[in-house]
Amino acid sequence: MKVFLGMSGGVDSAVSAYLLREQGYEVVGVYMKNWSKNLPGMKCPWAEDLADAKRVAVKLGIDFRVFDFEAEYKQKVVDYMLEEYKKGNTPNPDIMCNQEIKFKLFAETAFEQGADMIATGHYARTEGSTLLKAKDENKDQTYFLYRISEDAISKTIFPVGDMLKPEVKALAEKIGLSVAHKAESMGVCFVGEANMKDFLAEFIETKPGKIIELETGKELGVHDGAIFYTLGQRHGLNIKEGLPYYVVKKDMNQNVIYASRNLNSLKLWTKEVKLKDVILRHGDDGRHIQARIRHRAPLVDADYKDGKIFFAEEQKSLTPGQSVVFYRDNICLGGGIIEA
Repeated sequence: MKVFLGMSGGVDSAVSAYLLREQGYEVVGVYMKNWSKNLPGMKCPWAEDLADAKRVAVKLGIDFRVFDFEAEYKQKVVDYMLEEYKKGNTPNPDIMCNQEIKFKLFAETAFEQGADMIATGHYARTEGSTLLKAKDENKDQTYFLYRISEDAISKTIFPVGDMLKPEVKALAEKIGLSVAHKAESMGVCFVGEANMKDFLAEFIETKPGKIIELETGKELGVHDGAIFYTLGQRHGLNIKEGLPYYVVKKDMNQNVIYASRNLNSLKLWTKEVKLKDVILRHGDDGRHIQARIRHRAPLVDADYKDGKIFFAEEQKSLTPGQSVVFYRDNICLGGGIIEA
């Protein structure tokens, strides 16, 4: 059976290649070239990642290819992300990348070229068309995978899903993979170490605006641009006051941020929120489920009904554009995107 494996140049996909080969699959490693633009003072790491992936493929003796998805990535992921930020939302590009590129475009291209299955180095598991949480709860990535289709799930292998991260790194070292101690990529998903503010500043024209105290209307300071801030944020506000302030509201039309020192502000906490673009797999009704409001956040009991998620306990800083992901036991049922 021929498996096309997405290889990022990191240790997880490298070990995945080894495991698939050892299990008897005919493995084709594929580097997806999604982004190559450098930012001022920050070099895009794609060439180094490609070289690392190719080096692993050569060592393991597997076929290796490059799929150039840069144009599609710009349209489906980057442009979507920029438009969402302009609206005042805080989108998750990793989720959109998985939906549109890795488990759609990559899958379609792989199957056209003779693949029977696809694989990636994500920490997740599958059972037929059911998406399951990874063995390593700390590394579980189903939050980022919740939007992929049942058809894609049924044709995907996650080789490291039954392993703990330390086991993956130890195996990589044992078999002599060059990426065994490679640091995990941080920052924006496709431009390495660049942070989101630097990235957005390259593409969206912004201007300074007022920071106003919610309760009093007092002007507290000046911000760099409302798009750079998310609800609940307290760092980077440049407010010279004693106690920390939190972003509790944004007015994109007036380019104004409202802040409060009251961590218990009603603007920060809620027990229900509207969702859009909701996915519910396997005909589930969304009742008596558990939900995760951000990656690695604890699961909370909830009910989904008529476009709204109702939490058993109040949740803080539910940010428009981010996702709420639904679970029942170990099964990832789907989820939706928080509406303003």
